[in-house]
Amino acid sequence: MSFTTQKNFEPAPRRWALRGDLLDFTAAPAWGEVASAAVRFDRDHWLLIEDGRIVGRQAHEPDASWVRKDHAGQLVLPGFIDTHVHCPQLEVIGSYGTELLDWLERYTFPSECAFADPARSRAGAEVFLDALLASGTTAAVVFATVHKVSAEALFQGAMARGMRLITGKVLMDRHAPDGLRDDVTRAERDCVDLIQRFHCQGRLSYAVTVRFAPTSTPEQLAMAGALCRADASLYMQTHVAENRAEVEWVARLFPEARSYLDVYERVGLVHERAVLAHGIWLDAQDKVLIAERGAQVAHCPSSNLFLGSGLFDWSAAPFNVSLASDVGGGTSLSLPRNMGDAYKVQALRGQRLTAWTALHAATRGAAEALQLGHEIGGLSAGQAADLCVWDWAQGPVAAARDAAARELHERVFAWMTLADERNLAACYVAGRQRV
Repeated sequence: MSFTTQKNFEPAPRRWALRGDLLDFTAAPAWGEVASAAVRFDRDHWLLIEDGRIVGRQAHEPDASWVRKDHAGQLVLPGFIDTHVHCPQLEVIGSYGTELLDWLERYTFPSECAFADPARSRAGAEVFLDALLASGTTAAVVFATVHKVSAEALFQGAMARGMRLITGKVLMDRHAPDGLRDDVTRAERDCVDLIQRFHCQGRLSYAVTVRFAPTSTPEQLAMAGALCRADASLYMQTHVAENRAEVEWVARLFPEARSYLDVYERVGLVHERAVLAHGIWLDAQDKVLIAERGAQVAHCPSSNLFLGSGLFDWSAAPFNVSLASDVGGGTSLSLPRNMGDAYKVQALRGQRLTAWTALHAATRGAAEALQLGHEIGGLSAGQAADLCVWDWAQGPVAAARDAAARELHERVFAWMTLADERNLAACYVAGRQRV
């Protein structure tokens, strides 16, 4: 597998300007609203970038002191933010014939065992991070494996690329095969070391990473909660209520808990920096609790469809919803492809997902849910120049559809439905071209 991110692009000039059709958000669009004041679209404008940050946007051509890159007629978006994705699972993407629990045993766990090898972890991180960039994703919340070296490799690879990355070693001390279990003492020691070395270093952040409730003992869950309470700047990522069989298993393992989410709530893992993947089978009380705690649910539509996990009820969610690929349960790192799948999920529920809600969940909405709205997710002055340039259409079918679009939402929705990584013309991270 090869990607273009390893090309030796020219160093980013200190001051440069990019021309294109600029699209981002000033607020959250209302559900179902296709003519939204939250959408900011400046056709054929210039984005001004200095020292890796956006300093302005304007209609007129900048003066000769600015190095100019002309992408006229192309769509310029903030870099996407994938809020739930698994680095070690690229090689099991598209695996046949199972639901969640069997899929983990048959495909995922054997693949993750190989990441005990530092060389394998480094190679896997390199391919994975380049694949994200080649899909237009410039920031991500990532699961490594239980092995400390896998988290180290991700942190080091992201730092070399200038990416905003949130990750951590996975906690699993039961119900996992040999080679994928840790213990409470060793896991805590590894987490503390990784936090001290990487958390808040450059654009890196640490996430206390609980695989899911069944693979951690109550003692390990309590340790994870203690880490979060000791440092409120830490993130927490886990899975919750993805699959009905999983929910039933959690109920048997934790009979004292009111619900699956309550397992995490009891030990202090549900907080404003918690990223809860899936959340399909949450009950009403759980949903209110997530909203009260300021946590978010990372919606993984491609994975939910592929594994047959269920249909997430986005329109009724009272909490922050971000968009995620969940590769390898999901079948593509491309967030436009996942937006198209998200539309299909909602259509099966009798709802209609707009392009605005979908795009917002992969940009500004995700950034704000991660408390990073000042840095990423938009094209405003002061934000990092994490941005991607896209062809509006690739191929005769998409070109015909684009030409027939009558207004902006129709055009963007057609792009969202038909685009993938082949539409990506350029990707910039902190102002430096990476694709």
